[in-house]
Amino acid sequence: MRTLLSSKWTKVVVFLLCLMPLASLGWRALHNGLSANPIEFITHATGDWTLRFIMITLAVTPLRKILRLPDLIRFRRMLGLFAFFYACLHFTTYIWLDKFFDIEEMWKDVAKRRYITVGFTAFVLLIPLAITSTAGWIRRLGGRRWQLLHRFIYISAICGVIHYYWLVKSAVLRPLTYAAILAVLLLWRIAAKYRPRPQTAAELAPERPPPSRSGQADAAATGVRAFR
Repeated sequence: MRTLLSSKWTKVVVFLLCLMPLASLGWRALHNGLSANPIEFITHATGDWTLRFIMITLAVTPLRKILRLPDLIRFRRMLGLFAFFYACLHFTTYIWLDKFFDIEEMWKDVAKRRYITVGFTAFVLLIPLAITSTAGWIRRLGGRRWQLLHRFIYISAICGVIHYYWLVKSAVLRPLTYAAILAVLLLWRIAAKYRPRPQTAAELAPERPPPSRSGQADAAATGVRAFR
């Protein structure tokens, strides 16, 4: 399994699989399969896949530790960037196909409709995470600050779930499912953070008493003889 995960071709396969939702939308568009309201269909589909990729990205760390497959970490950045990619498609559908780049109308929506406000917040929080996802940015920011910044994904995920819940109003089964998955992932992280760290062999070894003065003198004499 580890050999499979470490293969460069596995990463190519995962990349192609991540493009399948977009390919499905393209196929439906070519065959008139976007329902009677294609803009709404595309908006919901891209929003769904944004949340799915965020959940999958957050699941990588628990899975690699539970399954003892450290090579899973190779796919986390790609999955996170695909979450941002589908978020961009979701946002573009709204500003282009729905609002036709009417900035004034969009700002009115952001100000008046709370589900759009929280959804816009979720999208904005993903932008710095996508920009700083490279190894170069990790070096510039330093590991500690980089990790602190990338915790915004938790806030973005929460905002995304709230956005979906407020949007659908009555058919809340799917957003509640996302909320349950997110709750499990966040609780796992909290539990992992506060779980007692197992002691190392050095920590478990009995403490040796300090050598006596005569013992210290003998050790020093031995050291001197060794370097003669």
